[in-house]
Amino acid sequence: MIVIGTDVVERYFASRAGHKGIKAARSQYDAWLDIVGRAGWRNPEDVKASYPKASILKAGRVVFNIKGNDYRLVGRLQYQAGVLSIRFFGTHAEYDVVDAETI
Repeated sequence: MIVIGTDVVERYFASRAGHKGIKAARSQYDAWLDIVGRAGWRNPEDVKASYPKASILKAGRVVFNIKGNDYRLVGRLQYQAGVLSIRFFGTHAEYDVVDAETI
């Protein structure tokens, strides 16, 4: 998959440098990014095969847990184009105040 919107995550990490657990979150995000970059997902079932705990939402949105369930990443998948656009990255509490289906 082509991953776009990584600047969303980079800004998040830059604004929280030194926070507890942020280095581990960065490591887990980097591992996620590597896996997604090599993936060839064509439908939601392909995503679930790679990430069983991913939540498939409407409008091509998928929620991934990063660093256990401490952080959430919302992506919009365009399966035919092979593109995942990162729409949101934040803590579970920050995720709770956004609408993942429209972000």
